[in-house]
Amino acid sequence: MGGRAAETRPLDILFVAAGLALLLGGGELFVRGAANLAQALRLSPMLIGVVVVGFGTSLPELVTSLGAAWSGAPGLAVGNVVGSNIANILLILGLAAALAPIPVAQGVLRREGLAVALATLLGGAVLMTGNLGSGAAAVLLAGFAVYLAASLRGAHAAPPEDAAPRPGVWPNVALALGGLVPVLAGADLLVRGGVGLARGWGVSETLIGVTVVAVGTSLPELVTSVVAARRGQSALALGNVFGSNVFNLLGILGATALVAPVPVPDDILRIDLWAMAAATGLMLWVAASGARITRREGGVLLGLWLVWTAGRAALG
Repeated sequence: MGGRAAETRPLDILFVAAGLALLLGGGELFVRGAANLAQALRLSPMLIGVVVVGFGTSLPELVTSLGAAWSGAPGLAVGNVVGSNIANILLILGLAAALAPIPVAQGVLRREGLAVALATLLGGAVLMTGNLGSGAAAVLLAGFAVYLAASLRGAHAAPPEDAAPRPGVWPNVALALGGLVPVLAGADLLVRGGVGLARGWGVSETLIGVTVVAVGTSLPELVTSVVAARRGQSALALGNVFGSNVFNLLGILGATALVAPVPVPDDILRIDLWAMAAATGLMLWVAASGARITRREGGVLLGLWLVWTAGRAALG
């Protein structure tokens, strides 16, 4: 154990610290711009959370999985997506709800919840084939295109609340994009440092993918959801998780399979895929059980994430 610890590089620790700083600062700007943009366009915060925040904060997962596919690291490529979805539900949604109860509009739940359920079923069925090739890419990307079109078609303008001036559109687009840049850069640094530290301890590639890399690439979602909850924009937090999970399963897995054929590691099929399905079912049940996700329910999700992480590390 002592020999492995000696392999830890100070540069990896610096990457982790710098990544966290960039994520925190960029997340504040990104959520502020996205929330103001929703008001400026009179769109629902949920829609902005699903399309803008959800997809935007999933870019680290996209970049990481594509790079892993190119470099022939299937455990990282697939484990990143599956592990990120688990972290989005148990860690991110749990922490956001623990900070501030998340209201759940039943109409939104029926539409977006159904999309998450279908994406999980479709993505799971494709993964169960054991290999992601051109056929899998076509199926997944077609499903993602349908979902995106349906989301945009449901973009109804909200009725004006009063005669007060609304925020400007383009300044808040610039603010959101200005926040997204350090968020993405921070995620990249954090993943580099986290992977370096994990490999210094001799951790397997698949375990790195479903834990260290998955959590690292999910930190943009974590930061933006937590900031949204603290700023009273909790609908953004739920939309962020819904949109990110659909994008991960359909968009990222599809794009990864399009870039290079990726074999699905056995550990993903035996353990992680089922954990993701269980977490998704639990999220939908909690969201449908009342008008909001309570602080207590958020605490339960967080506790389950700790149990999952410890158990997965023990399995290796």
